[in-house]
Amino acid sequence: MSRLGKIPVAIPNGVQVKIDGHRIEVKGPKGTLTRDLPEKLKAEVKEHAIHFAPTVSDEEVGVKAMWGLNRVLVSNMIMGVATGYRKDLEIQGVGYKAELKGKDLSIAVGYSSPVLFKARKGITYIVDGGTKIAIEGIDKEAVGQTAAEIRRIRPPEPYKGKGIRYLKEYVRRKAGKTAGK
Repeated sequence: MSRLGKIPVAIPNGVQVKIDGHRIEVKGPKGTLTRDLPEKLKAEVKEHAIHFAPTVSDEEVGVKAMWGLNRVLVSNMIMGVATGYRKDLEIQGVGYKAELKGKDLSIAVGYSSPVLFKARKGITYIVDGGTKIAIEGIDKEAVGQTAAEIRRIRPPEPYKGKGIRYLKEYVRRKAGKTAGK
């Protein structure tokens, strides 16, 4: 048995879960998310919790991993529609800044022109003071992927530490060239 997969996922108040065959739909105060389960797994709602079980022998290759993974993904869906997810980024460097243009994000980080990062479905950007960016949404995967793509525009460099980094991320610094002979 999968150690993680056999733990039931609690359903908080205000969240509704509907299971239709292999499709799970989760509705909450923040929105709705759906996910398809693999054919080798089944889910059912009992006593304000979702229970997962394999439809084939759990000794089959990959079933235990799939069982635990899908349990965690559904747990993330429930947490997302109930409270939402947030990733914070900070920009460091002289003249580096971010601003909202409508729903899109314009980032000036030392290139010849600002980089325009288009708004995505279900993702909200919040800019605080020009140097702090917050990415919010109900889908944990989408929020994390968006934050990683924004950071990839100008990752922090090791000599001066300039660039876009996660809030409270430690950037290992290198010593520069030593002067003269």
